[in-house]
Amino acid sequence: MIDRRAFITMVGAKFELGHQPQDGPGARPDNSAVDAAASRRDHPVMDRRAFITVLGGSIVAAPFAAEAQQQTEKVYRIGYLGNASASAQAKRVESLRASLRDLGYVEGKNIVIEFRWAEGKLDRLPDLAAELVRLKLDVLVTAGTPGALAAKQATTTIPIVMVGIGDAVATGVVASLARPGGNITGSTDSVPELMAKLLELLKEIMPRTRRVAVLVNPDNLQRGAPTFKAMESTAGSLKVGLQNFEARGPSEFESAFSRMAKSRVDAVVVPSDVLFNYNVGAVADLAAKKRLPSAGVKAFAEAGGLIGYGLNFPDMDRRAAYFVDKILKGAKPGDLPVQQPTKFELVINLKTAKGLGLTIPQSILVRADEVIQ
Repeated sequence: MIDRRAFITMVGAKFELGHQPQDGPGARPDNSAVDAAASRRDHPVMDRRAFITVLGGSIVAAPFAAEAQQQTEKVYRIGYLGNASASAQAKRVESLRASLRDLGYVEGKNIVIEFRWAEGKLDRLPDLAAELVRLKLDVLVTAGTPGALAAKQATTTIPIVMVGIGDAVATGVVASLARPGGNITGSTDSVPELMAKLLELLKEIMPRTRRVAVLVNPDNLQRGAPTFKAMESTAGSLKVGLQNFEARGPSEFESAFSRMAKSRVDAVVVPSDVLFNYNVGAVADLAAKKRLPSAGVKAFAEAGGLIGYGLNFPDMDRRAAYFVDKILKGAKPGDLPVQQPTKFELVINLKTAKGLGLTIPQSILVRADEVIQ
């Protein structure tokens, strides 16, 4: 292949030869110069230097245009499998989107996010996970333990980033937190001591507390086992008895709280669970209706419970973007350690306390991240 410089030299030479005066046979008469000048006035002709400059620019520009076309930014397809609804997890999703934007990912430009929502119906998760897998995603983000388990069953090749999962090792989602292996990584909210802390707070507010009810989802005992073990240990040191009350769905909440009231418990603890978290308002309302001081996750107090203590879930979703970015840049999910939460928040609902006739000690109020009046 002739190089650019040789090609321009050759064309320039031809251009120059094509305008040389002719001698010998076939030479034009002397008045041809006059005709040629007139022709140039009517049809301007580019001189040799300008022609070569334009031609050279075209030759140089062509490869660059081809290269630019080849380097068009790839559009990555990200899936999001949610246990709840789009409205219920709007803040969390926006945290993920904002963090992705900070990392240079813009929807419609270089990423597309496909959402699927179980609307609290966990039996829909396997089908929704399979539906997302068929879209040939670059990475799949899951919220909650049931979603992570459904995604793991649906694919062993598409990278999965889990958010807000319980005990990832006990449930078999990953081999270990340090080296999860396989195609899954992300963050866990498994901190059994959180629920134990709720017992301590209830005891501090009501020193005479002797019996505490624990709302239990029997379909999620794998996640609950480490939590209950920590709670039982703390309850023993506080000289508080625990009694479990089961509820498999919203239709069983009323009967569970009615049994609590009949058992004359002093308070109720609501552990973090997809079922309870999705129906946090209904659970908080029933606790107030039965005049039971209650404690649960951060959102529980915001919904009307007495005490809320737990993780900042939007912060965990922001961290999910970190994993997505690493994976899209070539990292293997199994090599990325699972992260544990480090930020916890305490919320006290003074309005609920007033309705129950309770006084919150100043020692607790000064430690609260938020006090709802």
